[in-house]
Amino acid sequence: MTSDTDEDDRTTIRQGRKFEQEFRLDAAEAGAFLIKLGEQLRENDELTISTDEWELPFAFGEPVGLEVDFDGVGEPELELELELPGRTDEKAPDVE
Repeated sequence: MTSDTDEDDRTTIRQGRKFEQEFRLDAAEAGAFLIKLGEQLRENDELTISTDEWELPFAFGEPVGLEVDFDGVGEPELELELELPGRTDEKAPDVE
C-alpha cells in the first residue's frame, strides 16, 4: 500500500492515552491483517499497527489471552478476541 503521507506525519499512540478505531473489512483483507499480526507475534515481543494517520507500537508480555465466542442463536456470529498484556521494563527492588 503506498501513501503520500510521510511516516513522520503520523500520530504515535503511546502509553497514557486511550485509543480505539473500528474497521469493516472484507474477509481476505482481514485475513491478510491477521497473518501479518501473527507473524509479528511469533517472531518478536513488540509489534506496530499503523495506518496513514497513526501508528501504535506495543511491547507485549506473556501470557497472551485468546477468547473464542460463538453465538449460534438467531443470526450466527463468531467473535475472536486477542488480549496482549503490556510488557514493563521495570526491575525488582534490591533485597539487602
